Amino acid sequence: CGHCKQFAPEYEKIAQTLKESDPPIPVAKVDATKETVLSSRFEVSGYPTIKILKKGEPVDYDGDRTEKAVVVKVKEVAQPDWKPPPEATMVLTKDNFDDAVNNADIILVEFYAPWCGHCKHLAPEYEKAAKELNKRTPPIPLAKVDATAETEVASRFNVTGYPTLKIFRKGKAFEYNGPREKFGIVDYMSDQAGPPSKPVQTLKQVQEFIKDGDDVVIVGVFSSDQDATYEIYLDACNSLRDDYKFLHTFSTEVAKFLQSSSGQAVVMQPEKFHSKYEKSNYFTIKDSTSALEIQEFFSNHALPLVGHRKQSNDAKRYTKRPLVVVYYGVDFSFDYRVATQFWRSKVLEVAKDFPEYTFAIADEEDYAEELKSLGKLQAVIKSQPIPKSTKGPVKVVVGKTFEDLVMDNKNDVLIEFYAPWCGHCKKLEPEYLALAKKFKHEKNLVIAKMDATANDVPHDSYKVEGFPTIYFAPSNKKQNPVKFEGGNRDLKGLTKFLEQHSTKLTGKDEL
Repeated sequence: CGHCKQFAPEYEKIAQTLKESDPPIPVAKVDATKETVLSSRFEVSGYPTIKILKKGEPVDYDGDRTEKAVVVKVKEVAQPDWKPPPEATMVLTKDNFDDAVNNADIILVEFYAPWCGHCKHLAPEYEKAAKELNKRTPPIPLAKVDATAETEVASRFNVTGYPTLKIFRKGKAFEYNGPREKFGIVDYMSDQAGPPSKPVQTLKQVQEFIKDGDDVVIVGVFSSDQDATYEIYLDACNSLRDDYKFLHTFSTEVAKFLQSSSGQAVVMQPEKFHSKYEKSNYFTIKDSTSALEIQEFFSNHALPLVGHRKQSNDAKRYTKRPLVVVYYGVDFSFDYRVATQFWRSKVLEVAKDFPEYTFAIADEEDYAEELKSLGKLQAVIKSQPIPKSTKGPVKVVVGKTFEDLVMDNKNDVLIEFYAPWCGHCKKLEPEYLALAKKFKHEKNLVIAKMDATANDVPHDSYKVEGFPTIYFAPSNKKQNPVKFEGGNRDLKGLTKFLEQHSTKLTGKDEL
């Protein structure tokens, strides 16, 4: 451990100083990587860890790692009348639990089990955080409940695993989604102690959020902070404060700009995600509206029609399936925004017709590993079932057999694309059959047909814009088929077309 090596010479000074004190105080060290049982007994989770033992009972040291600081603390603990300070963490039971959580603007409660290893690991960090947060003005209390002893309290809050941490605000429980070490707990709870929504006083502030933002913006519009719907809004925001940016305003100017009235929450997307297919979403809050109703509305309208999936928002925004992602060089900076929006607009044209899907664009470099893991996708081709029999003068082609039958370089292929309901196709059918019978002995000529309404044509060279459409696909020139145009669609006209373009007809000289 680098920190251990750095601390080693200072620790030698500490040992020498305490050895010379009256009475002498012994100083020792333990290689925690070898003495794992001892390390576990004293709940050592990081290095170096300093413990002061007084009559066999450990006292945590979390001050500066300097000779002066350590010596002062050790001598203080060594005094005969020294007693460990009371825990900064409150201990709650069924007798004091409700009073504690109901009267606190905010309090963090840990439900633990004495035998739980994770709880033991958390305990020293939790206590350090409690000490730090007690110094704040106003202090933010941390508490703990032995869930194995206080089963009634634990059951009320559906505690099924340990440790379970919950934030309470005036008795209302919220999930704790923060870190589980001292500084992480302190930072997270300091942030949680603030209001879940920030005030917006000017039109310029709102415009900046919309213009420069990267994520959904939610603004509550109210007449004043005494508005009952404002309290309901804040209650809803508290549960989702880690997920969204919440704002509120009492300004009539801002309300007018948002085209909103008092008691409404407006869900808006930043400017770069605006499109003609979607507008801001409005939710009217009533005195009877529950926080859950508001939260569901926010969650259902959090994404634009085509958003930007990134590593930073993937876990929060793009968990819903089915998810359609288009990967390319996504860059919304000034120089590349036009190109990025060009391709995004193409995706919008598809997304508008499939509201049951979530659509997003993603930068191909950010998701290089994901793209690699996806492998090569097979093209999805609309196709009728493959015919069980291929006998008959006219071969039936479907989407799945187009490649094998039409694009086979060994043969010339004449193919008709038809629609079952087309009158011209029905009129052509006996003539086309007669043509196939006439040339049935030609081994290198295939005469085929395909229902173009029930099958995809997988090659752009074979454009079908009306029915019937007939192409001649020469051997070795499959990407350059010849379209039948201008002639009569009868046996004579089709025969002439074949003779003109085919090089495979064995009896061509005699014809």
